[in-house]
Amino acid sequence: QVQLVESGGGLVQAGGSLRLSCVASGSIFSSYTMGWYRQAPGNQRELVAIITSGGTTDYADSVKGRFTIARDNAKNTVYLQMNSLKPEDTSVYYCRTRVAGEYYWGQGTQVTVSS
Repeated sequence: QVQLVESGGGLVQAGGSLRLSCVASGSIFSSYTMGWYRQAPGNQRELVAIITSGGTTDYADSVKGRFTIARDNAKNTVYLQMNSLKPEDTSVYYCRTRVAGEYYWGQGTQVTVSS
């Protein structure tokens, strides 16, 4: 069983920045691939960024150059640094991992970007 808890969301003006955090339970966090996803009302949940256990990262085209995913294995935490935010980034942001073939999601954190 893995528990994921996100934090760091909020209201920000366009062009601003936020840093999301996701703390994971489990003693083998360093072996997890971690992902950030988002879902806006009426839309499907989409992948934003992913980081492997080895630190390899990948991003959705819509956030490349603006968002950075990073991990701190000592703190069992994955971060999403979001810069140059746009109104279309408004969503609930979730972190996710897969352990032993089972997917685990956090409860989500709301990010609202005003124009």
